[in-house]
Amino acid sequence: MFKLPSFAGMLIPVFAMAALLVLDPSLTRADESGKPEIRALLVTGGCCHDYENQKVIISKGLSERVGSIKWTILDYADTRETKAEIYSKPDWIKDFDIVIHNECFGAVEEAEFVQSIVDAHVENGVPALMVHCSMHSYRTAPTADSWRELIGVTSRRHEKSKRSLTVVPTEAGKSNPITRALGESWDTPNGELYIIENLWPGTTVLATSHSTETGNEEPIIWTNTFKDVRVFGTTLGHHNVTMESEQWQSIIAEGFKWALAK
Repeated sequence: MFKLPSFAGMLIPVFAMAALLVLDPSLTRADESGKPEIRALLVTGGCCHDYENQKVIISKGLSERVGSIKWTILDYADTRETKAEIYSKPDWIKDFDIVIHNECFGAVEEAEFVQSIVDAHVENGVPALMVHCSMHSYRTAPTADSWRELIGVTSRRHEKSKRSLTVVPTEAGKSNPITRALGESWDTPNGELYIIENLWPGTTVLATSHSTETGNEEPIIWTNTFKDVRVFGTTLGHHNVTMESEQWQSIIAEGFKWALAK
C-alpha cells in the first residue's frame, strides 16, 4: 500500500468571459473582442455522480476565474460501460487547447480504445485536467497503466464512507499557487477519499488527506508531467457542494492555468 513520504454525446456550447489570462499565445485564439480565447473540451458522464450539474459548476467556475473560454461539453450516458464517442473520431483532440476529464467509465476494457486517448494527448501535446472518478475510469483495461501514468497516480478504490476530508498542503504545496486557497488546511463540506496505490515519476503531490482506513496520507491534489504533457489532477469532486466551494473552484482554476502554461 502506498504511503506518501513526508516531502512530497451532446454538444453543448457554454459561455465564457472574465479577467484576461496571459498564456502562451500558441495555446490561445482571439475572440471577437481580441481577447485570447482558450478552446476547452469537457468530457463528462458515466457512473455515480451528478454530471448534469457538475458540467455547469466546472465550466461556469473556470470561465469566471480564468478568462475567455470557448467551451465544448460532451455529456455521455450514465453507465460505467460508456465509450465516449469523441475518442473514436480521428484527430478529435486537435481542435482543443486543453481537455478536462470528469468521467466515470470504469467498466470500459478495450485496450486499444484507452490507449488512443493517451496517445492523442501525447502526440498533440494537449494538457489535461483530471477530476475525481477519471482516476477510476478504464481501471480494468489491459493498458490501464498508460492512462494512470498520464494521470500521475494509480487508484482503484476509495474509502467506504463518505465524510468531510481535511486537506493539508505538502511542503511542495505550501508555495504553489494551486493550493494557496487551502491555507494551513481545509475541511471539505463532504467527500470521498480515493486510496492511492502508486505515484508515477512525473508527479508532484501538492496536498494530502488522512485515510481512516489505511492510516496513510493519501495524495489528493497533484501535478504531473507525462512525455511533456502537463496534467493537473484532484480526487476531490464527488459531491457538488465541495465543487461549489471557493476553495475547490480556486484549486481547479489555478490547476487549469498551470496545465496551459509552458
